[in-house]
Order: sequence, then structure tokens, then C-alpha cells
Amino acid sequence: MWIQVRTIDGKETRTIEDLSRLTKIESLRLKIQEIFNVNPEQQRLFYRGKQMEDGQTLFDYNVGLNDIIHNNNSSSSNNSSSNNRPKSCSPSVDNQPSTSTRSFLIDPGIGLYKVRINELVDCRDVSIGAWFEGSLENVTHAAKGPNNNKPSTVSTARGSKPNKRTNGKLEIEHGTPTLDNKSSSALNSDCSEPSTSQKDCPHSEEDVSYHIKYDDYPENGVVEMSPEDVRPRARTVFRFEQLQVGQVVMVNYNIETPEERGFWYDAEITSLKEVSRTNKEVRVKILLGGPGDIIGDCKVLFLDEIYQIEKAGEAQSLSPADGKFKRKSGPECKHCKADPDTECRFCSCCVCGGKQDAHMQLLCDECNMAFHIYCLNPPLATIPDDEDWYCPTCKNDTSEVVKAGEKLKASKKKAKMPSANTESQRDWGKGMACVGRTKECTIVPSNHYGPIPGVPVGTTWKFRVQVSEAGVHRPHVGGIHGRSNDGSYSLVLAGGFEDEVDRGDEFTYTGSGGRDLSGNKRIGEHSFDQTLTHMNRALALNCDAPLNDKDGAESRNWRAGKPVRVVRSSKGRRISKYAPEEGNRYDGIYKVVKYWPEIGKCGFLVWRYLLRRDDMEPAPWTPEGVERSKKLGLKVQVSAAIPLMCEGTAEQVKVPGTKEAEAFQLSEQQQSLIREDEPNRKLWDEALCYLGEGPNFLKKVEQIFMCVCCQELAFQPITTVCLHNVCKTCLQRSFRAEVYTCPACRHDLGKDYVMILNKTLQQLLDQFFPGYSKGR
Repeated sequence: MWIQVRTIDGKETRTIEDLSRLTKIESLRLKIQEIFNVNPEQQRLFYRGKQMEDGQTLFDYNVGLNDIIHNNNSSSSNNSSSNNRPKSCSPSVDNQPSTSTRSFLIDPGIGLYKVRINELVDCRDVSIGAWFEGSLENVTHAAKGPNNNKPSTVSTARGSKPNKRTNGKLEIEHGTPTLDNKSSSALNSDCSEPSTSQKDCPHSEEDVSYHIKYDDYPENGVVEMSPEDVRPRARTVFRFEQLQVGQVVMVNYNIETPEERGFWYDAEITSLKEVSRTNKEVRVKILLGGPGDIIGDCKVLFLDEIYQIEKAGEAQSLSPADGKFKRKSGPECKHCKADPDTECRFCSCCVCGGKQDAHMQLLCDECNMAFHIYCLNPPLATIPDDEDWYCPTCKNDTSEVVKAGEKLKASKKKAKMPSANTESQRDWGKGMACVGRTKECTIVPSNHYGPIPGVPVGTTWKFRVQVSEAGVHRPHVGGIHGRSNDGSYSLVLAGGFEDEVDRGDEFTYTGSGGRDLSGNKRIGEHSFDQTLTHMNRALALNCDAPLNDKDGAESRNWRAGKPVRVVRSSKGRRISKYAPEEGNRYDGIYKVVKYWPEIGKCGFLVWRYLLRRDDMEPAPWTPEGVERSKKLGLKVQVSAAIPLMCEGTAEQVKVPGTKEAEAFQLSEQQQSLIREDEPNRKLWDEALCYLGEGPNFLKKVEQIFMCVCCQELAFQPITTVCLHNVCKTCLQRSFRAEVYTCPACRHDLGKDYVMILNKTLQQLLDQFFPGYSKGR
């Protein structure tokens, strides 16, 4: 096994070989020291975001074959960080001017609003552009801001956290300085452009700040606001006959859900339509405050609630004694409609639903749900002083968090492994059988009978794990792949029994079992009789005869049996001249002729199978097969990730030129179907350029017609109007999630898009990749 070690800056990458899955991290550090000349104490190794610690193994971190581990030289990183540190530190909080000097109280008689009567006003939340009812609490001179000498809006909040209100929710923002000890919170900041309704505001107002208290949000305390965000309370309702196109009014609109009641916004009327006496329509563009903050073509739902915008200094002052002058806004909670007598687990305590004791509720910073402190399990006596609080469901178990410098905590899966419960220090070995697959064949399911599309007879792989990755024989070590209730799909002929006979087109095969493989043994002497169970039974089911677990059986028509893919290993050269000289070679399809029990040379009962070749492609040891392998350019396949560990393999690793490969032959039906698939004509033109590369043509087709969602060959493909191919089930899943765009290019397909199956493309893919649709 080998891995890649890369410096943290990415400038140098080296391959470290001769490793095992059980290699200790401290042993890995020594190998890194030999290559990078970095002492183990200065090495900080990272893999998938985790810092690797001594005492653990590569298996503990799930390090796979050819994976990359980053090495950060701690000494160099410390030096670089110290060099990059600025010489002068940022000024401390004590050096900042006191916030209490930013504004100072003067005679409340200044300004255009009356403090002594707590004049009713409308104030704008610049974060969303909506207007809310409030009352005037105080007037102060505002400190000059850095921009254009305008007054700066100072926000105050409990614990230096100003609140920001959204449509129906209350959110918290961080990092705003405190002003005084009044525990007031700000929802607004200085706006670069005044709203349309405030263009006539006197210039003398620019050095004044108003202290406002929201009517519906008393928990926010007193908020300091600039003059352009404050105006007299709206009180005059327009009739439809009084409205004119281009007039600026205040309307109720819900930006998120236009069919429901929302907040109040300034709006410019764009069209008036009176269909009948009772059917009228008003369309506006919502003005959010800035010059470009406009939402066009909005339909007003509440035509009897269109208010005139009052101008500062012209409208009569209103006080609470004159009435409430309240407007209807969208409910804070869509579930209980903000009914104080209704229990609700969405806007109140999510345990009991009660709305009592609001001061005893905690808001989870993760799920944003409220909890009474006495409803928690276990209950709390007081409100905690922590800045952040998480409910029991959202809170992470600190005992499960692995911090830097700590050892890993074994997962439940690894804790149940036999290797975790043994005291043996034996290494698993450094062979390729222990590294695991780096990819998996998805073109056909694991229970596929017959050839694998794109894998011609004579294909040879250097390692068994590559045979598994190609899908020809899935087990890494086992000789038979199958299911005892279905049949066998493939087997490997590796010469494990000396009394096996291999005649090329026909050979005898010995079943599995009868050996003591306890512990970590891979091979062992025969110590008991074999039985017709498990994989032996699976291989017997491929025979065209009723199952007989006592005397065996012979097929009535051996060609009618289930096909078995046969792979010959170079280990079988000691008993067979038909085995390859190197690696593992796919020799085609065989059928089980008969099976029977007998006493082997070992002295114990074994099950024998006679298999006979039944494949249209020539065998690789025949002159025809050798010639075909040359035309296809078949060589011993070595993964591109595998380094050359021994000399003399460079010739085998070379990718054969396309001139040597035999061109892929299309049938007349396939050519006709390709011409018929007009929507994908451009894609087929690209794929047909690879016909001269033989089997690579199928790889190109698989790549071109891969579904962007499931990353597999498209099944029941839907060719969209934007000419992308997606699995029908994947597109349906996207529509169920209310995503009505193309997964590839985000072209809007529409909610009512009709999914038409491209039957021509499906028929072509079934011919190129037979069996791939099984199990999809």
C-alpha cells in the first residue's frame, strides 16, 4: 500500500510506499522524515480535516490507497505567522472614545416631533424596508458620522447584540457596540438614500436623532433612529377613486408569500384597473428605501387599507390619548395567528406550548425554538449566563468531540470489528488485497449474470482488487462470487488444488470450505469435509439440473445453465499452461456441466465442478484470441495511481496507441437509432469520434450520458428542452423537492413540465450496456 504526502502549501508531493493499513502514525512520521527531512516533533499531519495523532493507525483514520495526507511543518508555520503579525496592535477598547459622548441629551423641544406627549410616529426598519408603529421617547443631537458629516446611527442592545426583525421572526446580529446602560436594541442603521416620502424633510433635521419605542416590539427597548427613518403616524385611508398612477402610498405586502398579509411598505402605483364595481386591481412597485431597492409588479390585496404618507412638519401631532391608530400586520406566527390564548409550540415553548412566563424562555441558537427553563429535562433554576445556548436536541456531546491533540474515539461499527477486540499485534500485511477498492462498478448490479459491458475477453489486471473494481469478480479474496439462493456470477481459477484439471475450454473446479481459516489465516490444510452450502450451493445452482446435495447432478442441456464469468490468475501457472504469466485475466463465459462429491488427495470429501466454455469471443490463448487482443491493444492494466515498484514494468504501463486498437463496430440498428435520436445528435457526434479506440467508445458513451444527479448512466432518460439527459426518477425527486429547474444548467422547466421518456436513447444504452437497467 502507498499514500501521497503533500506539504501544506501544495508545492511538494511525495509517494510513501511499503505501508499497511495498520501502520502506526509514529512509523509514518519516520518515513516522512526520510523524504522531507522534517523531525517527527515538527510534523503536523492532516487527513480529511483531522489532525493525525500518535498511537493511531491509518485504518483508524480510514486512509485509503493513494490518498493524500497534508504535512504542516509546525516550526515554519509559527515563524511565518509571527512574521506576518503586524507590529502595532489594534487599539484596545479603553482607547476608543466613550460611547456615552456620541450623543447627549438637550432640550427636548428640538425637532419636528413632540416628546412630551409621546407622539405617535411610523419608523422604518432599514434591514427590510418596512414601516412599523412606534412612539417618540426622546430627542438628542446626533454625533457626526464619518460620511458627509451626517449623523451616525448608534445601535444599542442587550449584551451588545442588536436585534434585527424579519417577516415574522426575530434574529440576532453580533458585533455592534453598546451605547448606554438602557438595554435598548437597534433595528435600523443609517440609510444612504432617504425614502421617497422623506425627500421634503428639512435639512435642519440632519443633526437630530430620535429615540423610538416600537409598539409591537417592546422587548427591543428604545431605539435611536435618524430623521429620514421617522415620520408622522399614517392615519388617512385612500379610496380607490382617489388613487392615481405614479402616486406614492403605503400598502400592506408580504414579500415572501404575496397571498398573505405582511408588513407595510412605501409603494408607487403603476396601474389601476376596475373590472367591475366589486372587482378592482391595484399594482405597485415596492420601495425599500434605496434607489435600486425596488420590487416591481406587486398586486395589492387589501385595497381598503391604502394609507396616505404623512409629511414631517405638516401633519397634526398624534398622541396615545387620540387613539391607537393601529394598522393590521401579518401575524407573528402562521400557526396560531398570534392568538394569546392559543397554545403554540412554534412561537412559544415547544414543549408545553404555553405563552406564559416569556421572561423564563430560552431560545435555541441552532433550531430557533423556545423552551421554558422548567420544561427542560433536567429543568434549569435560572436563565444561564452563557452567550450561546442550545437545546438538548441540538447540543453536541462534548465527550464525543475530538479536539486537536486527542486520540480518535472508535465508532460503533469499528468497535464491533473482530480486530478491535483482539490482543494480537499481527499486521494485516502490505498487499493489495488489504487496501480496499478505490472505485466500484456501477454499470451493472452486483448480481449480474454474463459479461460486463466494456470488458472484452483477454482483459488482464495486475491485482485482484482491480478485478473487483471492474465488476468482473467482486470479492477481493474469495474464489466464488454468488448467493446460495440465486447462483454464482463469477469465479477465479487460481490453482489452489493440485488435483484440478485445466484443459482451457474445459476445467474441473473444486469448491470452497474444508479448511480451518480461524484467526487471520488466508490458507490452510484440509481438516474436514466440504458441504454443498453457501458458495458451493450457489455454483451448483448454475447447472441446468435439479439441486442434489448428496450425489450431485449433471445438466440436461449444459448450454441452458446460468453463465459464470471466469478469471484465471497467474498463480495457476504451476498446474495450468492456460493461466496468464502475470496478473488476472478475464477468459469469458463458462457453464456448469455437472458437479459431484469425491474424496480428494487431501483425504477429505470435496465437491468438484466441470465447467465448459460457452463464449462467442475467442479464448485469449488461441491464435484468434491473441490477434484480437493485439487489435484491441489489451495489456496488463495497472492503475494510474500505482507507482512503478519494480523495474521492467514500464512497457506494460504504457497506454497503447489508438492505431493498434480495433475499431468498435456498430450494428445497422444501432446506427439507425443514433440517427433517430435527434435531440442528442451533438452528443453522439462527440461519442462517435471514439469508435476507432475500441472499448474506449463505451467508456465515452458512459461519460457523456451520465446523469448529473446520481452520477451513473442515465436510466429511463429524460432529454430536457435544454438538451440535457437526466434519469426520470432523479428529475421526479427534484420536482418533489419543488426544484423545477434543469439539474445540469438550472434552466427553468416549469412546475407543469411533462417528462417524456427518450425511448430511443434508452434502447441504445440497453444495447451498449446490457443488464445495466437491472436493479435500477
